[in-house]
Amino acid sequence: MSAKASRQRTRHRDEEPQHLDRWLVSYADFITLMFAFFVVLYAISQVNEGKYRVLSDALLNAFRDGRSPLGNVRGDAIIALPVPSHDEFSRRRSEARLKAIARDMNDALIALVQQGQVRVSETSRGIAVDINASLLFAPGRAELSSNAQQALGSVARVLSALPNAVEVEGHTDDSPIANSLYPSNWELSAARASRVVRLFSELGLAPTRLSAVGYGEFRSVEDNTTAEGRARNRRVTVMVVRPGEAIRNIPR
Repeated sequence: MSAKASRQRTRHRDEEPQHLDRWLVSYADFITLMFAFFVVLYAISQVNEGKYRVLSDALLNAFRDGRSPLGNVRGDAIIALPVPSHDEFSRRRSEARLKAIARDMNDALIALVQQGQVRVSETSRGIAVDINASLLFAPGRAELSSNAQQALGSVARVLSALPNAVEVEGHTDDSPIANSLYPSNWELSAARASRVVRLFSELGLAPTRLSAVGYGEFRSVEDNTTAEGRARNRRVTVMVVRPGEAIRNIPR
């Protein structure tokens, strides 16, 4: 082969177009970076209180010493953010759990809530689930009706996933009762609360979590001068006690 032909062949190879798939390399690098970015976001979203406090303390100490893990930062430009205390973390976590419990209860009893038979609310002691007594018992009686089994079963399923203590409160209106079983509204309300507690125990809730109390007509939520008010006062309240709070019978 002549030298001229060899030079022409070499020039031809040099002038060949570049590979069109080189963009795949940059694309692969971009995908890798995006994957790493989302991994970091996921890791940040999994808050670990202990690690957060260690990191916060380390950053604050570095700033106080005039050193910054982010590079050369002027001391007068550093703003030390407040680090939430352990008690504050616990309080926020407790509040978030209570709100989740309220949502779960409301969802489990949504049909009865819409009918006005059940009310779910947050109180100073925890989550209160007020159930109209007419849904659970016949007038002047403490035997659970067939409708009660379904409603209280829904409540028990939510409670079974929780560690909270549970208080069941019996309430009546101020209409006097005097029969061979219940000489007063105290006995009636206490018997109703005890019957609900017994059902919860039969449904698998630990008895050590449960307590029953009868308040009679002395913890009314409405005026007893109207039929609607008396109906509202005749209720059973399932109180999901706030975490860390002891079971005790005090006004809400």
